Amino acid sequence: MSDDDHHFESKADAGASKTYPQQAGTIRKNGYIVIKGRPCKVPHVNRTDYQLIDISEDGFVSLLTDSGDTKDDLRLPTDENLLKQIKDGFGEGKDLVVSVMSAMGEEQICALKDIGPK
Repeated sequence: MSDDDHHFESKADAGASKTYPQQAGTIRKNGYIVIKGRPCKVPHVNRTDYQLIDISEDGFVSLLTDSGDTKDDLRLPTDENLLKQIKDGFGEGKDLVVSVMSAMGEEQICALKDIGPK
């Protein structure tokens, strides 16, 4: 065998033959995506809008549901921009509606709508 002959045996498989590229918007519920080489199941995500009633001192919000009850178990979002919009709008006395995304047993405020002054 000469120095120019190099033979490599590859036993590693990147798994590329088991995946195919797809746009994120076309992935279906209960489908799988690959993140950092690991398959992850796509959960069912719900979005619900609630009217903001109050913000407590400890960072929880009080929300009005469609049935007229209150939902008091959500914290303010950690996104600084959204947090500022919520606090500023509430401080100005505006009627605000927050969108809450829920998936896999967790809920989070993800958007804000201003529906006018009180």
